[in-house]
Amino acid sequence: MFSIEHEFDATVVTLVDDGAAPLQEDVIVNAFEECVTIEQYDPRDDKTHKITLSMAQLRDLGAALNLPEGVYSLAQNKK
Repeated sequence: MFSIEHEFDATVVTLVDDGAAPLQEDVIVNAFEECVTIEQYDPRDDKTHKITLSMAQLRDLGAALNLPEGVYSLAQNKK
């Protein structure tokens, strides 16, 4: 299950683990114009951890999910 909310400066997607136990904490994805952040609460240390991806890293991650094992470099779009 997930939700999508449009805020002033970001689109926020919350991913809820609704599968079989043990369940993981919700994952919150904030999509800004210049980057994407991914946050998840960790009950072991009672902290929320955040990862920030540049738009290029996000593009590469999206491509990597559909490719076989290997090392790749995506061509840059020139304007």
